[in-house]
Amino acid sequence: MNTLSKALELTHVSEDPKIPDDVWEQFARDTERDIRDSAPKEPSARAREVTERLRRQEERGELPEGWRTGPARQQKKSRRALWGVLGVAVAVVVAVVAVKPSLVPGDLFGGGTSSEAASSPLPEETAAPTAAPSAEASAIPTLDDPFAGSPAKRWADGAAGISVPKAEAVGGRSRAQVAKTLELTKKLLVESNLDPATLRGERPKAALDVLDPLQKDVRGLLETALRKPDEKHDPLWMFSRFDPKEARLVGDAVKTRGRMTFKAGDHASVAVHADYTFVYPVVQTNGSTEVTRTIIRRILDVEISDPAKYQVTPGKLSVVNWDQDINNSACEVYDGYLHPSFRSAEPTGPDPTGPTTDPYDRSKPLDPKRAEGCGTVSRV
Repeated sequence: MNTLSKALELTHVSEDPKIPDDVWEQFARDTERDIRDSAPKEPSARAREVTERLRRQEERGELPEGWRTGPARQQKKSRRALWGVLGVAVAVVVAVVAVKPSLVPGDLFGGGTSSEAASSPLPEETAAPTAAPSAEASAIPTLDDPFAGSPAKRWADGAAGISVPKAEAVGGRSRAQVAKTLELTKKLLVESNLDPATLRGERPKAALDVLDPLQKDVRGLLETALRKPDEKHDPLWMFSRFDPKEARLVGDAVKTRGRMTFKAGDHASVAVHADYTFVYPVVQTNGSTEVTRTIIRRILDVEISDPAKYQVTPGKLSVVNWDQDINNSACEVYDGYLHPSFRSAEPTGPDPTGPTTDPYDRSKPLDPKRAEGCGTVSRV
């Protein structure tokens, strides 16, 4: 049975108190009248006499060709009457659905409900958003639904949220070389921010292996930061790491959203710009079931130069610039780990003194003055 038939069947009885009785009575009267007018009628004696006379004239060839088109017009009239009856029925169905859509099973028009649209995955981010994500319905994150109440619930999971653009030859680099640079950039982002071992605070060997060992200032800084972190050598500048004695990730998903672009660089190179936000749902390791979220936005600029012109290691990335905005983690704590804030736990680090910001707002560049004081977030 098709959808329209089901709707007609459901709305045939006037059990819905929202449909007035006089509407059903008028519908019944109109339907009965249209059917009565279009029904075949028994011909009178005069009509039978005329029909017989015309038949004899036709046999003698006394009537013009096409004289029987009159009944065809009558058939059209009958069809119009039938469509009129069906039109009234359809109009009643539409009226009933408008008053009470729940009577129709499924999605009659294929548009989907607003709740379905609100939970469907977002398309890839291809340009900077024009505004922050709209406010979500208030909901407390749980172990079963760690992204409840967060715009990140519609974001892609992990590496699926890091899309590599289509490669083209630029900066004296071939399309294949550009594609390789883009893939290495994605690998660095994944190994630095999504790899389970890195998130548990282990040494991010795979991420370090992507970087050019000849770029000693960057490699040296990161090696020192991992070995002996302090204010001037912080591994969180590049890597997302939680203290395994304090917090752990809830489930396997980290929500990711952002974009990657590329252009010709200044050193016979292809320069890649990456701008991504990572949302980590975490719980304390003390047995508590309270879930919170740490949100980190990372900006990363890397390039691969022509080894024939510059002293670089072929197939390795050189870091040109990095920046990060870490939210819902203790400020001014330099032990190399993220320290999420939980409502039930004592705060770590100094009290926030900076402005309130929305960590999900990707429509603006990072504020260069944000490091002057610990700020607060409008939502997590």
